[in-house]
Amino acid sequence: MQLSLTVRGPGAEAVSYLAAKNPNNLYERNEKGLTVRLVYTAFSSEEVQFLLYVKTDPINLVKNSPDYFDITHYINDREFAASSLFVSAIRKALGTALNGKPNEEYAAWIGHPFEMELAFGPIASDLRDPELEALFTPMRYSVEIERGKSFIREKSTARFITIKGNQTVQNALKHVSILIPVIDNYKHYFIDEREIEKFDRYGEGWLENHPLKALIVKRSLRFQNMISQSKFFEKVPKLDEKDVVPKVRLNDLRYEAILNYVKGLPKRETIVDLGAGEGKLSVQLGFVEGVKEILSVEPANKSRLRAMERFEQAKGKRGFIEPKSIAGSLFYYDERLNNKDVMILCEVIEHIDEYRLAPIFETIFKDYRPRVLIVTTPNQEYNVVYEMDDVMRHKDHRFEWTRDEFLQKVQEWTKDNPYQVSIQGIGEEYQPYGHPTQMAIYRREQE
Repeated sequence: MQLSLTVRGPGAEAVSYLAAKNPNNLYERNEKGLTVRLVYTAFSSEEVQFLLYVKTDPINLVKNSPDYFDITHYINDREFAASSLFVSAIRKALGTALNGKPNEEYAAWIGHPFEMELAFGPIASDLRDPELEALFTPMRYSVEIERGKSFIREKSTARFITIKGNQTVQNALKHVSILIPVIDNYKHYFIDEREIEKFDRYGEGWLENHPLKALIVKRSLRFQNMISQSKFFEKVPKLDEKDVVPKVRLNDLRYEAILNYVKGLPKRETIVDLGAGEGKLSVQLGFVEGVKEILSVEPANKSRLRAMERFEQAKGKRGFIEPKSIAGSLFYYDERLNNKDVMILCEVIEHIDEYRLAPIFETIFKDYRPRVLIVTTPNQEYNVVYEMDDVMRHKDHRFEWTRDEFLQKVQEWTKDNPYQVSIQGIGEEYQPYGHPTQMAIYRREQE
């Protein structure tokens, strides 16, 4: 974990006095499993740069934990990610500058804005690049985000952030000391009233009017009883229920489209939900009139147990046909799935390596031979609408296809099989990108 701070312009050398760090001396401290070093890499009257480097001891990170003997706790990103661990080192090593308390003769430089460049990383964050930028742009920074490279993939998930702008040293350090834990969304220490006091002090002068203030407060103080004590907390008035328009999730729209199609089929007595996960769709299929059997097929035991809990909760409700949970996989033939009226693969195929799909569909069309097969998968073109930074919507997706690619595949799979196929979109259409989900419906021809 490292942070570099560069200032340019007349009086740049005053930074060493603001930070109370002699450019001729290496600063090094070892405390609580952290090795902290600060070194000047450039020093002149017009430009000063120093680098703060923090190395953690991975064993010390879990040493006093009740799970000390669980080896999985040694496998984490805390050793590498700029987080609250890193911020605690910044606050100690640069406390003089952060609190604005240099020697009296240099006090006039506290409020002096420098042409500044501040870079830190690597970061681990669930926030997208535009959200990261939005944390800093209100303070008039320009933001650059760089992704590292790894031997596993062309682009690493690790990101490095560089912010540039005219700022005082104190304000710049205030900004990063609050926003780094917001980015990482992790605190390695107990949050108490002292943390609220520091948060309010370091946020003063810039957080009051920040557009993302509510997000920053929530991810910094985490707990409602702590959040409500901050001076930056604003109670949001409750909306009248009649003014609230419920947002429909894309997953619900998928289920709705599948259920509506199934309800319109003349033959729908037997259904296979293949790759059923936690059984959400299987439960809803259990209420479709005319259905007599549902096989909910899933390889993961944890998901199957959750599915069976759902089935038990719905059991006994009027008109409900309880699905049968089956441990099974697309990769292994199961004669129990033969000759059903409907087979469904809802958001399943994109989790499978692309080269394995052809034999899977060969088994479905030649061995299982359902009357109707329904397949849904993401439309890769629509990712532009979501302003995504990652290539795919989920880290476990092996591929995501455009509409043309999907059409080509579904036609290939039915080339030598007695099925007709049609394709439709699910979700809100956004031209020219289409719908977020694409659904293929295969119908077996009469033989």
